[in-house]
Amino acid sequence: MIRSFAFTTQGRLHSKDLDIFLMPTLLADTNLFLWVDLERATEEEARRVLDGIFHFHPLSILDCIEESPSPKVEEYSPKQDDRFAPYLFIVIHAVDYSKADGTFATTELNFFLGKNFLVTYHDVPMRSIQLVEDRSLKGTGHIARAPDRVAHQLLDALVENYTPALEELQDEISELETSVLQRPGKDTLNRIIQIKKEVHQLRRIIGPQREVLARFAAGDFKLIRPHLLPYFRDVYDRHYQIGELAHSHTDSLNGILQVYLNMSSNQTGEVVKTLTMITVITTPVMIIGTWYGMNFENLWEVRSGWGHRHGYQLALGLTLITTGLTYWWFKRKKWF
Repeated sequence: MIRSFAFTTQGRLHSKDLDIFLMPTLLADTNLFLWVDLERATEEEARRVLDGIFHFHPLSILDCIEESPSPKVEEYSPKQDDRFAPYLFIVIHAVDYSKADGTFATTELNFFLGKNFLVTYHDVPMRSIQLVEDRSLKGTGHIARAPDRVAHQLLDALVENYTPALEELQDEISELETSVLQRPGKDTLNRIIQIKKEVHQLRRIIGPQREVLARFAAGDFKLIRPHLLPYFRDVYDRHYQIGELAHSHTDSLNGILQVYLNMSSNQTGEVVKTLTMITVITTPVMIIGTWYGMNFENLWEVRSGWGHRHGYQLALGLTLITTGLTYWWFKRKKWF
């Protein structure tokens, strides 16, 4: 699907859903800003716009159509025989955490930022795109006066969407803490490991993304006007705080895992201790039973007299006395 909007330099909507053959004419008008959004576009539609209308560099078109593993920003300046205007190619990722699945769903957003145009490309509908589109059409804050303003709004919305995802993750970690203390088990361990993997994936995305936003905040690109740099720095600062929060979640999960391992070790120790106590307490029974074997007639010490007649009672009494003394000794030592 191809959506397109033309705005005036005052941020008012000039026209929308333009025919593709009209786009070059609008691009030539310096008083207009053209935003083309490609959502779930086929490769043919994408190439028709990216190559046929804007004549972007083939490498950036390829990176746009194919999935990119990490965020990045690249600046393209036309050389001899190039037909495109100077532009920035940005790959950025939005995240959404599902508490039910315990996974971070990442959505890639590619956009081409020029002096009087912005082209966005994504495979699934995105809340940030819809939000900025609605604001632009309503004229809220006159954000559609220039492409770098809209680019800032897109980046700001993407970073803002990290907040509910991290809040969901914080709730999940709190539940894990309770679960580890009350009912540690294999399922809890699997859950801890799974969330650790998801947080690691989140940090792997946040790291390169921070570098991208840092370049915008530092004013590395001429296509970003100087008076907008404080706004990009604000986005970078909030993204930095998100990165620190993700780092703290990693520390929390490591602590929860350590508590789980300690409790498992304590449980194992208690089991070993109980089994050892049982073994020691039953030692007199084993010794006496093994020694006499209830075969009193052939034992010299009970072969005649009282021992011969009451050998069974004698062995039983000796067993009970020695077992009771062993139990009493452990109790006195407070070993259980």
